[in-house]
Amino acid sequence: MTASVTIGEKKQFVRWFLQSYKMKRRECIWILNYMLSNEDLLEKTHFVEEAHYCPRAMVMSSTESKEIPFRFYKGNLMTADAEKSFHDLRLNPDEDLYVQLNFPSIPPPALYLSVLEENPYVPKNATINEQDRLIAEKILEESMSLFQEETIYRQIDEALDANDRDRFFELSAMLETFKSLKKDGE
Repeated sequence: MTASVTIGEKKQFVRWFLQSYKMKRRECIWILNYMLSNEDLLEKTHFVEEAHYCPRAMVMSSTESKEIPFRFYKGNLMTADAEKSFHDLRLNPDEDLYVQLNFPSIPPPALYLSVLEENPYVPKNATINEQDRLIAEKILEESMSLFQEETIYRQIDEALDANDRDRFFELSAMLETFKSLKKDGE
């Protein structure tokens, strides 16, 4: 992610984006085209992820995205009315605008990466790093394993209470298999 993106790079990206994707709301096309024609606005526009944290932000989605079609955030207000947001853009071209575009981006296109900036408003604890994700997966895996083992023990107790010998031996064998698989997985 780059710190300073030129107006030319932003224009190139927006043109490519408009040619490559269809938007869920046609007003998004109008807004992006307006940005192309207004260099003052484009200079103050920053393409980021998690734009909803920003003081003045716009989220737009392509038809291929499962995300919301359009949202505009200003201060504590949020609207899905693209005309109101367009009006705000025209009246306040000198205010920073943070734009999040939702589109299929795996792997991320080079043009997108060239304009993507670090979002300064994302809270430090809002992002989950890889190590946190792995720890969470490990805890979940251990919890599931413990739950399965406890369930087998409970079923063994029920079989004993019911004097169901066949079920007892079946569950005992299942428990031994489970324990050996668990031991091999460590």
